[in-house]
Amino acid sequence: MTSESDPQRREVLHSIACLSGAALSLPHAAMATTDSTSTRRYKPSLLVGDLGDPILASSIPVGEPWVFSYPFKGTPAFLIRLPQPVAPTPLKTAKGQAYQSHSGVGPSNTLVAYSAICAHKMMYPTPAISFIGFRPGIRDEPSQVIHCCGDDSRYDPTKGARVLAGPAEQPLASILLRWDPKTDTLHAVGTAGGEMFNAFFEKYALKLVLDNVAQAQDLCDRTTRAKPLSAYSRQLQTCRA
Repeated sequence: MTSESDPQRREVLHSIACLSGAALSLPHAAMATTDSTSTRRYKPSLLVGDLGDPILASSIPVGEPWVFSYPFKGTPAFLIRLPQPVAPTPLKTAKGQAYQSHSGVGPSNTLVAYSAICAHKMMYPTPAISFIGFRPGIRDEPSQVIHCCGDDSRYDPTKGARVLAGPAEQPLASILLRWDPKTDTLHAVGTAGGEMFNAFFEKYALKLVLDNVAQAQDLCDRTTRAKPLSAYSRQLQTCRA
């Protein structure tokens, strides 16, 4: 027996099937896995504010994480200014493959950027809430760390986002930045370390649609918007002590 709603039902089922397929059919540039550790170059994207004006490196305050998308429109990253210059750090992925994080950039080599996708359960900042953020360090940790409340993984932003504590098995992937000293502008240009973008899109394809992240699996354009985490997410989850 059929009804007038059958065509609509078939259309909904077809859309869901297409969405599931899209999660498994990423652009070629997204096919790097956590095994791939060499520096990967993506299309450069200029970091801009809400009005499209370039973000000036010297305007980023110390200790306040900013969020921007890179290398895909649906993959958030943190931009952080640290109190001291950042030097390269030798690191390893969960597979034991060695790589080296990059130096800080900007006027004093203190600006770094990392994927904001936790390397354990892939929690990430959303417009509604963020379980991952920049919080005070404890004991012998640096003054501030990247901390995911969801699984209590803690990362050292001064050492390539290496794991300090918790179940995460590898550092956060580094987002490579290029600073222009003449204009004080910043471009995101690539990544280093273990990427998790395939698994992220497979897990969150539907949620990204519901959050109105248009073309989440498309590479970023020539610009990508950046804003403070406190303005990006309506609620910043408080971690237990």
